[in-house]
Amino acid sequence: MNMPITELEKDGLYKVIYSRRDVRGQYLPEPVPDEVVGRLLDAAHHAPSVGFMQPWDFIVVRDPAIRQEIKHGFEIAHREAASMFPEAKQDQYCSFKLEGIMEAPLGICVTCDRSRSGEVVIGRTANPEMDLYSSVCAVQNLWLAARAENLGVGWVSIIHHDHVRMVLGIPEHIVPVAWLCVGYVSFFHETPELEQAGWLPRLELETLVHHETW
Repeated sequence: MNMPITELEKDGLYKVIYSRRDVRGQYLPEPVPDEVVGRLLDAAHHAPSVGFMQPWDFIVVRDPAIRQEIKHGFEIAHREAASMFPEAKQDQYCSFKLEGIMEAPLGICVTCDRSRSGEVVIGRTANPEMDLYSSVCAVQNLWLAARAENLGVGWVSIIHHDHVRMVLGIPEHIVPVAWLCVGYVSFFHETPELEQAGWLPRLELETLVHHETW
């Protein structure tokens, strides 16, 4: 039987949630021990999943040559993205450091096998995307566990999934969900970097909460 959460444990959980950051820089070259990586992956594997289908797989990448190929995919998508923003914001966008693929000593790719456990899955019948959301829950579990281990994590979303699939030899029916840069860092920012840069403010919670109906 699970014991109740203590006040100290509760405080630790909220500290992890509020101090989690999307880390792009300040990675240290120190390797992440295998046992620590194992704890991160075990935390991710204990995420909730629709129909208990556990659709995730994890590809752990330390090889710099493979990570360089992943970075090449980021550079392609990054150039494409720059042209999509209004001209007044393009220079600022290009000034941001948006990945740490080579600086972080470790990359973890989280995927989703949408065919796992069969065609009909409890809870996925009305909303077929629930399996993808389940894999995202695994990403969040890993991210929070990493912060508890004093590890930085950065999700590189500016990359085409087909490029990741090609570099890592992922089967066609498997969906790459996230490339995560993982490593120890020199410090964690007090607030998100894009908030610091004035790109966007944090929205007030009160403006986002509705009661009974929209």
